[in-house]
Amino acid sequence: VQLQASGGGLVQAGGSLVLSCTVSGLIAGTHSPMAWYRQAAGKQRELVASINSDGSAKYIDSAKGRFTLSRDNAKNTVYLQMKSLNPEDTGVYYCNADVFGAMHWGQGTLVTVSS
Repeated sequence: VQLQASGGGLVQAGGSLVLSCTVSGLIAGTHSPMAWYRQAAGKQRELVASINSDGSAKYIDSAKGRFTLSRDNAKNTVYLQMKSLNPEDTGVYYCNADVFGAMHWGQGTLVTVSS
């Protein structure tokens, strides 16, 4: 199982970004729960949003109303739409897939929000 994340970059405060993460190597028809974590410099990695196979998503309080996590099961891809970004959203974002209890991680994509 491999996860390929993309979409990070530099954006001004108030701007938007869309992160995507594509999973490969899954058994056909497997739609694993997935999540996005982020890690700011000097801080622990934290869960930002998660989504079940049925598309139901959860968010940390600071992301509610600004971030939207969705998935396209046909493409084995999840999308994290982020708007109204602020400097506190800066960090390396990692996608994660729970494949029958085994956790798999993408390589991380850097999001930098300038003030």
